[in-house]
Amino acid sequence: MSKDLHDHVCEEKLFSELFRRHSQDLHNFIYYKYGEHIDPKDKVQEAFMKLWDNCKKTPLSKAKSFLFTVANNLSLNQIKHNKVKLKFQQLPQKEKTNESPEFVLEEKEYLQKYQKALSNLTEPQRVAFLLNRIEGKKHQEIADLLGISRKAVEKRIYGALEKLRKEIDGI
Repeated sequence: MSKDLHDHVCEEKLFSELFRRHSQDLHNFIYYKYGEHIDPKDKVQEAFMKLWDNCKKTPLSKAKSFLFTVANNLSLNQIKHNKVKLKFQQLPQKEKTNESPEFVLEEKEYLQKYQKALSNLTEPQRVAFLLNRIEGKKHQEIADLLGISRKAVEKRIYGALEKLRKEIDGI
């Protein structure tokens, strides 16, 4: 078993390189797993702050795992907190808009259908679909990122599209 070159990640250059290398992947992981309402940018920053606070205890080989675990736990805590807030919060529903009430209702219904359909996809399908449609990545780029074959990516994306078409009327 080889010994790590660095016992910890407290060196500024090393820490900056970790941030440069892993921040975007960490953001995407949180965004695709939990959505935008969790504030993935904040979770990335908090995860790196916790890494810095624990830099003497964290070897370089464990830094990525530490970051993803902390960000995941922060997101789960945020979801739990949001549930508590919703339970005790009263929301006044007075919104004014120039659109007709029918349009607003159709828009809300469509968005609900779309979000429900996305949540019904398997996680691999949702990740591949969102990487392709939201970030505009090509199938080969997604395959390289996820460590799977191009055909597997195509199957996931087309399976996701098929499920979305079945669940959402009018597409």
